[in-house]
Amino acid sequence: MTVKRMDNVLIVVEDLDAVIAFFVELGLELENKGPLDWRGAEQVVGLKDIRQDVAMLRVPDGPGRVELAKFHQPKAIAPEPWQAPANTLGIRRMMFAVDDLEDTLARLRAHGAELVDEVVRYEDIFLLCYVRGPENIVVGLAQELG
Repeated sequence: MTVKRMDNVLIVVEDLDAVIAFFVELGLELENKGPLDWRGAEQVVGLKDIRQDVAMLRVPDGPGRVELAKFHQPKAIAPEPWQAPANTLGIRRMMFAVDDLEDTLARLRAHGAELVDEVVRYEDIFLLCYVRGPENIVVGLAQELG
């Protein structure tokens, strides 16, 4: 048996609107946003008495999605350290291919994004960088060269 596709990645956030705006500026499209009223979620995630708002954003013309969740109950737990370095166990970033890295950086900076270090050139293949956005969400950006 093989994997058919990757449907989405979940990110738990405090400021749902700010994170939505960040990903929309990056180029994702908001599919839906609202309260999650499905009680089956409690059995899936192993938490009781869940109250949360969720938003689903999709990659244009692609199968990838980012799901955002703001927990009202139980309250979200902040990781330690808050700005975890790249060698911290767990998911550290998502990578997106963009057509114009400098333009994307300029637009994301308007939403509070900061370059993690610098833009680097990988041979004659890519321009690459990491950006730390709202709520310390790290995204990688890659512009194909040539």
